[in-house]
Amino acid sequence: MNESHKLTCLYGAITVDLTGEPAALANCHCQTCRDFYGTSMLSATAWPAASVVTNGALQTFQHPHKQMSRSFCPACGETLFGTNRLNMRVVPNSLLARAHGGTLPANRQPTMHLFYQQRVIDVSDALPKYLDGWDGPVYEEGA
Repeated sequence: MNESHKLTCLYGAITVDLTGEPAALANCHCQTCRDFYGTSMLSATAWPAASVVTNGALQTFQHPHKQMSRSFCPACGETLFGTNRLNMRVVPNSLLARAHGGTLPANRQPTMHLFYQQRVIDVSDALPKYLDGWDGPVYEEGA
């Protein structure tokens, strides 16, 4: 499937075109994402860099200690995507939902929780809750 999504910042100065398929659909609970994105849990999709094309002058903030950055609109300040250590573009699901009338499309819903052992909020859903990355052990309630 080769879908495309057109996202915009709140101000409308920057557009982002996403094409193809994301590499991951996740809710991340790690301390780094919480601090870097200013949220208790980051719900996002990770895309190959070539699948993310921007139009407009973005500003980028490089994390002072880690291999990651955040690209945002200089007019409204909204983060349009981050870049992780694997050079994937991490797009907040709030942008995808806004591009689709306020609802995240069914095929873009998160499929897992990552770094659940670092969570600051408990989440009650049927998704697998990996204690660290998706190749490790899964959280089991009551264990």
